[in-house]
Amino acid sequence: MPLLIVLSVLGLAVLAFAADQLVLGSGRLAERLGLEPVVVGVVVIGFGTSAPELVVAGTAGLHGQAELAASSLVGSNIINLTLILGVGGLTTALAVRSSVLRREAPLSVAAVTIFAIILLYGLSPAAGVVLAAALIGAVVVLLRFARATPRDVVAAETTDYLDTSVRPRLAVEVPRTLAGLAGTLLGAHLLVANASELAVRAGVSPTLVGFTLVALGTSLPELVTSIQAQRRGDSDLLVGNLLGSNLVNSLAGGAIIAFTTTEPPTMAPAVIAAMAGVSGITWALLARGKRLSRRESVLLLVLYVALLPLIA
Repeated sequence: MPLLIVLSVLGLAVLAFAADQLVLGSGRLAERLGLEPVVVGVVVIGFGTSAPELVVAGTAGLHGQAELAASSLVGSNIINLTLILGVGGLTTALAVRSSVLRREAPLSVAAVTIFAIILLYGLSPAAGVVLAAALIGAVVVLLRFARATPRDVVAAETTDYLDTSVRPRLAVEVPRTLAGLAGTLLGAHLLVANASELAVRAGVSPTLVGFTLVALGTSLPELVTSIQAQRRGDSDLLVGNLLGSNLVNSLAGGAIIAFTTTEPPTMAPAVIAAMAGVSGITWALLARGKRLSRRESVLLLVLYVALLPLIA
């Protein structure tokens, strides 16, 4: 048992560090190859911070742990918009000046809602096709939005976050990206294999482990990115990253589970509804005044704590 705990924690640590390097490396490479900073901020970083969720979902699905895979995605979606966004807004109010609320927010809420409905009726290969098609459509829309507003605030914040004032060197960023991807795969394997075995030995359901340990672990890259963005005052990138991550988790992660598992995961409808509800509530709070106050940040943290008994 102690060894399983150590290996699970090691998997979390490797996952967090490797995913952070993957985000930095892929983001800098994307800018180096000519992509507009706003496209990098909206799409590349969103996919990069969701890499742990996607890898864990695929790994768990291939190991026959459908409940663990699905619960980690649902838990991560809830954590992103309660715990992480709440922590990000504690030090100072998060002002949203860009088109994030018109761009990522509605797409993110729609993606989470589609994922919730499909979870209720059962993930299947056909549902996976629907989710994959929705993902392609969402990416196309995001790219069009991004190219239509190249001077969006997110563009400047992305350049600031990636620190690309000096032209990135391929000899540095390519190895960083590949090492980050390899580390993410290794960390995900360590986490899923040992957390699953830990749940069995402790008599705890894989679903609960997915909602707590695995979901928290896979959300660490979002937390790291959010802290770094907040320290620089890049609140638009912070909010956009979390909304974009939920979009990718729901559509790409859901499709991966649908294609890798033979039996659809079962989950309490109340938990699925909570995920969709949190997404809608967060959008409403942000849209109300185009900012998230400290009081509203505390509300999101209270909401996370209030949901823990439901998850358990």
